[in-house]
Amino acid sequence: MDSIRHIFRIGHGPSSSHTMGPMRAAEMFLKKNPSAARFEVTLYGSLAATGKGHMTDAAILGVLSPVTKTDIIWKPKEFLAFHPNGMLFEAFDANGNKQDSWTIYSIGGGTLANETYNEKTDTEVYPMHNIRDIQAWCEKSGYSYWEYVEQCEGSGIWDYLAEVWEVMQEAVRRGLEAEGILPGGLGIRRKASDYMIRARGYGSSIKSRGLVYAYALAVSEENACGGKIVTAPTCGSCGVMPAVLYHLKETREFRDSRILRALATAGLFGNVVKTNASISGAEVGCQGEVGVACAMAAAAASQLFGGTPAQIEYAAEMGLEHHLGLTCDPVCGLVQIPCIERNAFAAARALDANTFSNFSDGRHRVSFDQVVEVMRQTGNDLPSLYKETAEGGLAIKYDAHQ
Repeated sequence: MDSIRHIFRIGHGPSSSHTMGPMRAAEMFLKKNPSAARFEVTLYGSLAATGKGHMTDAAILGVLSPVTKTDIIWKPKEFLAFHPNGMLFEAFDANGNKQDSWTIYSIGGGTLANETYNEKTDTEVYPMHNIRDIQAWCEKSGYSYWEYVEQCEGSGIWDYLAEVWEVMQEAVRRGLEAEGILPGGLGIRRKASDYMIRARGYGSSIKSRGLVYAYALAVSEENACGGKIVTAPTCGSCGVMPAVLYHLKETREFRDSRILRALATAGLFGNVVKTNASISGAEVGCQGEVGVACAMAAAAASQLFGGTPAQIEYAAEMGLEHHLGLTCDPVCGLVQIPCIERNAFAAARALDANTFSNFSDGRHRVSFDQVVEVMRQTGNDLPSLYKETAEGGLAIKYDAHQ
């Protein structure tokens, strides 16, 4: 299992698999072919189906077109076997001869892979790959999940997580200040600042919930505008973790050092899902994005409130279990409807999962690892039209002109 740095990637939205991944792939291909006279990039399957709404072409052209002429070819009906988010990069010389080609896939969270190369398993940082074994180690040794992260990653992980936390907070603050219409043509106004103002007019419990909504909306709206955010575990679900952690820091005055430990715990749970299933909406639907984000945030909250390893695992299990089967059906291929609202509801659900687990002794029947396997199988069983192709569900029922 690789570093949690791959769960928490700092970059620009709106999509980790459709924007970050293709941009990184273009940079890698350009580095191999700096003298090419022309580039041709073919996008397949889900990547092509919703690529324009996710600014996939803009991400690739932003890297390659300043160097030389670049053509984008869209093949939304053609799915390559390895993963729904396939890309073929081709480089040509001045005489039109092909000098290099590379097929690569954006498999979620900005991670790249193909049949011979996989960033997900490129470096083995964690010797244990499931929560059952890690939890048993914690209970036997007396250490917590975040201490396991530190032992495997080294002390340098804290500097990285400090940067992650700062970017998350900045995204919340920017999003709360910004107003106006989100790009893409749906005419959706930003809501975060309005929700914050309205929340402050209520009493304790409703105010608290309203502020959580506002923080999640703030980051998700920043993502929709291509702003700087952190994948947690993806761009489409990037509002959940910051909302929960920002809210708990503001209301409970947790120190940043404790927030970073909570981030480490969350990253570990997200990493287990990424290793054993998927965090790609194109592969398993939104359960792999917002569902995993909810599980991560629930684990982080439980960590902050002093949960035992069993209680933390239970909180994460509930966060993921109650998103099983969630489809990915973005309207117009944009990370807006229903994505933004889902971030707000998942943040609230993460806090509920933490509360529920901390009322318990942590013992329960269905384990986190079992839910991860169920999520993987459910994702395999979902028809492709419900997995980020914008060909089913809300994507075809919603009428922007009504």
